[in-house]
Amino acid sequence: MRIGILGCGQLARMMALAGWPMGLQFSFLADPGDTGDCVRGLGDLVDYPSDAESLDLPALAARVYESLSRPDVITVEKESVPVPLLEALKAHCNVYPDPKAVRICQNRGCEKAFIEGIGAAMAPKIVVTTLAELQAAVAELDFPVIVKTCEDGYDGLNQWKLNAPADLDAFIAGRDSIAESVVEKRVKFSRELSLLLVRTADGRTAAYPATQNAHEGGILRSSFAPAQHIDAALSAQIDELKSQVLGNMDYVGVLAIECFVVDGQLLVNELAPRVHNSGHWTQQGAATSQFENHLRAITGLPLGSTAVHGFAGMVNLLGVEMDAQRALAPNAFFHTYNKSVRPNRKVGHINLVHDDAGVLQTQLETTLAEIYS
Repeated sequence: MRIGILGCGQLARMMALAGWPMGLQFSFLADPGDTGDCVRGLGDLVDYPSDAESLDLPALAARVYESLSRPDVITVEKESVPVPLLEALKAHCNVYPDPKAVRICQNRGCEKAFIEGIGAAMAPKIVVTTLAELQAAVAELDFPVIVKTCEDGYDGLNQWKLNAPADLDAFIAGRDSIAESVVEKRVKFSRELSLLLVRTADGRTAAYPATQNAHEGGILRSSFAPAQHIDAALSAQIDELKSQVLGNMDYVGVLAIECFVVDGQLLVNELAPRVHNSGHWTQQGAATSQFENHLRAITGLPLGSTAVHGFAGMVNLLGVEMDAQRALAPNAFFHTYNKSVRPNRKVGHINLVHDDAGVLQTQLETTLAEIYS
């Protein structure tokens, strides 16, 4: 069976590495200018058609489908893909997750409306399209707030923290207009959690235990799973959120939900329609990795166990040189993405596993200090 992946970054790489032992084959659609270094040697690398603008959607979809060697199913490794093309590709093969789910998740305005519509809790927010609306939204929500463009924002990009009137004045002074954005009340959270869910086309579901995450500058720095000190009340909220999301979205594949915990309440921050950075620990820490389970889901295979072997941690390698000799230890596993190093670029990660949560937490903190101090 052949899988076509729109995108050729590290998530595509790790899906392919998980799929090769299962007998799956892969083709990758590269964006203009993408070298494809992450996936080189793992399948056919196809360039996005240079004459795409001259083709209507059916013709473009047919061209892409043929160039990907007629895959049995197409999936994505990122949100920033053209949804109309995904819709048109459905005429040729299954496309998972469904383009509607991708569209919800790639636009923060749509995403917030979906979260609100299913009854899940989130921080107060207002969607704005003009600077005047921005000023009114900040006046209503009050400082501090964070402004996030509805599209093309990730890892802290296109996000601005406004803590006081002077910040708002400086933000407005530097521009004549604003892209559609979400103005969100910044909350004082006690922890950041993510949930990794997986669902098949016939409705079978599975979930990994909640992961606790730490970010720096809007970029994930480390994860720990299963998250500790989940009391009965928080556990019930997690279960309810899983049901709310999967019960209201015809989803196939792995879906990530990023959350804040504020005074014991679970607030949804973002959704991601794909395998997720905060789930990398599953490669060594769970019976079945998120990458394999995503492939199982989109190909109709039985889902794998999401049971955790003791405790697992992950450290992102962000713009730092690292080699196996330095990274490896008896319980440490090194994953490189074959990418050149530049500031804050995700170039790899280290997974850690241990049967003692305290020992693992200490090792996680030591590893972080050695890399970033």
